[in-house]
Amino acid sequence: MPLYHTLGSIPPKRHTVFRKPNGELYAEELVSTEGFSSLYSLVYHCHPPTIVKELGEPYSVEPKIALEKHLRHTSLLGFKVAPQDDYLESRKPMLVNSDLHISLAAPRKSMTDYFYKNSQADEVIFIHEGTGTLKTGFGKIDFKYGDYLVIPRGTIYQMHFNDSNNRLFITESFSPIRTPKRYRNEYGQLAEHAPFCERDIRKPENLETVDQIGDFKVLIKKQGLIYPYIYGTHPFDFIGWDGFHYPYALSIHDFEPITGRLHQPPPVHQTFEGHNFVICSFVPRKYDYHPLAIPAPYNHSNVDSDEVLYYVDGDFMSRKSVEKGQITLHPGGIPHGPHPGTVEKSIGKESTEELAVMIDPFRPLMLTQDALDIEDPSYHKSWQINVE
Repeated sequence: MPLYHTLGSIPPKRHTVFRKPNGELYAEELVSTEGFSSLYSLVYHCHPPTIVKELGEPYSVEPKIALEKHLRHTSLLGFKVAPQDDYLESRKPMLVNSDLHISLAAPRKSMTDYFYKNSQADEVIFIHEGTGTLKTGFGKIDFKYGDYLVIPRGTIYQMHFNDSNNRLFITESFSPIRTPKRYRNEYGQLAEHAPFCERDIRKPENLETVDQIGDFKVLIKKQGLIYPYIYGTHPFDFIGWDGFHYPYALSIHDFEPITGRLHQPPPVHQTFEGHNFVICSFVPRKYDYHPLAIPAPYNHSNVDSDEVLYYVDGDFMSRKSVEKGQITLHPGGIPHGPHPGTVEKSIGKESTEELAVMIDPFRPLMLTQDALDIEDPSYHKSWQINVE
């Protein structure tokens, strides 16, 4: 998110002398994306961020592809993913391609004995169930139901949960996550027609400098492997920082829906974008107000993209028997639309309370073994007229 932010103490000029009270220099670090040509922040550490004491053996967390090519409507019952204590072990990739990975997670415990850094992807973590705090060197962000946590690649973080009941819907993007360009003016400010604004963006707060020397485990993800590193200084030893590269939060409840007299197409729900995919938010909203409007979405063919819908909460007027945490995948190449009877039923309805996250990738998605383990094998038949 291109908003300038700063916390803690920084020198008046970049790349100049900045000393500790004892006369030693603070260690300056440039954290940048796309070389030196895109967003960056300047971070000031109590110690150089390069003090490596040990390297462990890397291990694979590559998704296990079970179905590389397919053409069938698919439903995954996400809450069947069994909870696990460890945050990283709980993350189960479901749908993947070369642009993004979509995962589910149900971690029971906070990250207390290690830190995590995804060096290959930005992460968008949607909080379906649970509350807690995202801790980073940039500061802290409290999170709750409905929050998107956007964590840029290279950010070392810990997730601290308030209890053991947590459900997460995670998107890893191999390109930077941005707000849609059409929502921003030429200066980068979110425009008046955008469905959210800068006031809705929650930036890191309460910078706590942890000036400690010891053994600190950081698990670093790169090219499908986890590399265990032991650093000699605490990763959250920032005395201050400024710039445009940092984690932030946006609540789906702060997304203001765009409505009209007739049914609005999915792009009005767009919230984020990466290379070759978009993320959309479906929120409670007034229905179309033309006297002859049909609120239910029309049948449509995804010729150029797959469509993934993650059901969060509420009543979905175009679907029957929808469960919380359910994922539907409608692949490009065949049409899909409302279930039988739902079109007629929607006429005259004034509003909906549905809450969902949609992802449209422009390259086909592959299904993992974890996905097949929670698949509803009969979903593709759910449009039959005799199916209730």
